[in-house]
Amino acid sequence: MSKFVHLHIHSEFSLLDGANRIKDLPVRAKELGMDAIAITDHGAMYGTIDFYKACKKEGIKPIIGCEVYVAPRSRFDKEPNIDNHYYHLILLAKNQQGYQNLSKLVSIGFLDGYYYKPRIDLEVLEQYHEGLICLSACLAGAVNQALFNGQNEKAEEIALWHKRVFGEDYYIEIQNNGMKEQVLANQKLITLARKLDIPLVATNDAHYLKREDAYNHEVLLCIQTGKRMSDIDRMRFETDELYVKSPEEMIEYFKAFPEAIENTVKIAEKCNVEFEFGHTILPNYEVPEEFATHYDYFKKLCEDGIKNRYGENPSQEILERMQYELGVIQKMGYVDYFLIVWDFIHYAKTHHIPVGPGRGSGAGSIIAYAIEITDIDPMKYGLLFERFLNPERISMPDFDVDFCYEHRQDVIDYVSEKYGHDHVSQIITFGTMAAKMVIRDVARALDMPYSEADSLAKMIPNELHITIEKALQQNKELKDRYETEEMVKKVLNIAMALEGMPRQASTHACRSGYYKRSS
Repeated sequence: MSKFVHLHIHSEFSLLDGANRIKDLPVRAKELGMDAIAITDHGAMYGTIDFYKACKKEGIKPIIGCEVYVAPRSRFDKEPNIDNHYYHLILLAKNQQGYQNLSKLVSIGFLDGYYYKPRIDLEVLEQYHEGLICLSACLAGAVNQALFNGQNEKAEEIALWHKRVFGEDYYIEIQNNGMKEQVLANQKLITLARKLDIPLVATNDAHYLKREDAYNHEVLLCIQTGKRMSDIDRMRFETDELYVKSPEEMIEYFKAFPEAIENTVKIAEKCNVEFEFGHTILPNYEVPEEFATHYDYFKKLCEDGIKNRYGENPSQEILERMQYELGVIQKMGYVDYFLIVWDFIHYAKTHHIPVGPGRGSGAGSIIAYAIEITDIDPMKYGLLFERFLNPERISMPDFDVDFCYEHRQDVIDYVSEKYGHDHVSQIITFGTMAAKMVIRDVARALDMPYSEADSLAKMIPNELHITIEKALQQNKELKDRYETEEMVKKVLNIAMALEGMPRQASTHACRSGYYKRSS
């Protein structure tokens, strides 16, 4: 294990706040001689799986965490000027139970406690604390805020509450971030930790990868807050030290408190969350009692459906195609998937909810046509089943189903009631900072006149997935301006640094995901 491990890191999924691209974090950790690194995005865990995979690819141990928002009172209280003042707290998952509890807390924050931010409270924190390590967080943490307000007794009460709940897994967090307030805070935090016998841990609250990325991060904050770099009252950190520092830098700064560095390694050793991929768990579809297995029921539906579509005496070609598809579906373990999709489409059609005829590769399945998941005859149009399911290419099947938008929620409600609300979720989608938009955003933040920003953005070709780098190669006028005009070069360089980062999260317009929680 390395000499120091970063435990407080914000990725691009701390939306318009973190500027660390997930793919870069484990690479940078490796360059700096570290073999573990954490992700602790604000209030959400959007980047967890991508982060885990990126770390594993580089041979870096991923530590799964979140910087949660804690309501000052109850998560249900939403009174203006009181409950919009929330505290930060770092939670790290030690094991699978910890990961599930962390996921639960984050979900509660969105479902119950959302008020400006997704907030939890002390009640649910105590309820779901098992398997979690807790750090007191940055200057916005409850302990820090109490100390800043001269409420030393309150700070002790807060720290002792967390120590009682988390035991030896609660740490007082001290940072090296170049802020004057942090230097003063560290002194008070160290005194408090020693008095209450709570271990210290050193972090750096890294929002960007390298020191030279600090200016780009300030521009990102301006985009988030709708401010300009010239605004006096804009949100700023007034430091260029919120980057992923080397172990040597952290050790040097905290040389008087070596235990704070050593504890980062101890915490990293405690955190051992592993994910399994490629194993799909679907909700259970209850088949009628007279059928011994799900496959038997599914096969009966298919045989009846083939006769309904093709008559009582379908051709040998059709029967062979049905048998082939049945074999592949059974072999790949997707019988329940077909039954579930058939179930909610059958519900829609029997409740006068318009359903589309089928799109995409799913229309190549004669079984889907037989049981009326789709209404396109693959035999008539020569459609291939292998484009949908292929044993040589293992992947979840994906039926593109269109429901009447006025009654789509009725279908979602039906599925939720039948399979359990905790087994159904709608899919998230992220709006990203695409080439034209990010140029306009950066230009506005840098006070470039609108007409100039507009002309720059319009030089980006109207091409799907176009990037600024590609546009510079394709558009000579844009490249000439980039090479000769200092302001244009500055805007485009910053825009390229921020391009593609997620801008906001929203609910996918039409899709829903189905899953079964592991017990």
